[in-house]
Amino acid sequence: MQEHVKSMHQALPHLSRNFQRSIFSCATFNFGPNVQTFAHRDTLNLAYGWCSITALGWFDHTKGGHLVLWDARVIIEFPAGSTILVPSSAILHSNISVQQDEERASFTQYCAGGIFRWVDNGCRTKAEFQRSDFSAYSRSMEDRAQGWQNGLRLFSTLEEMKSYI
Repeated sequence: MQEHVKSMHQALPHLSRNFQRSIFSCATFNFGPNVQTFAHRDTLNLAYGWCSITALGWFDHTKGGHLVLWDARVIIEFPAGSTILVPSSAILHSNISVQQDEERASFTQYCAGGIFRWVDNGCRTKAEFQRSDFSAYSRSMEDRAQGWQNGLRLFSTLEEMKSYI
């Protein structure tokens, strides 16, 4: 993610970063008073990319505000001030509402998949890439057919994670 975002900023130097030390190119504040999301996938995000979700507000995290990872069949107590990284494009997720007299907001950072495609196209649109170098464009489209497998290889395996303990 860092290399692609760096390439985007080199090609478009007039763009400013949301946060100087963040690798994420996009950010969203979801203001309360009671932010709740329905089960969803952020399909425009990079399919194999991480999304940083931070819970904000004043609420009893044992009674509400839980993060639900539907595909994993996991419900996580998620107190205000907590941050989690999830592949939000790939995993169905939501959160549970908080009590009526409580407040919950959230802050998310992520990268749009379109940025990666644009950088991979030589910092140009798909149509521009196709027009300017059809041979390279054709090879790129063949490689993209395997893109999800290449992205999956970027994730750590359970064995790799155990080796860090």
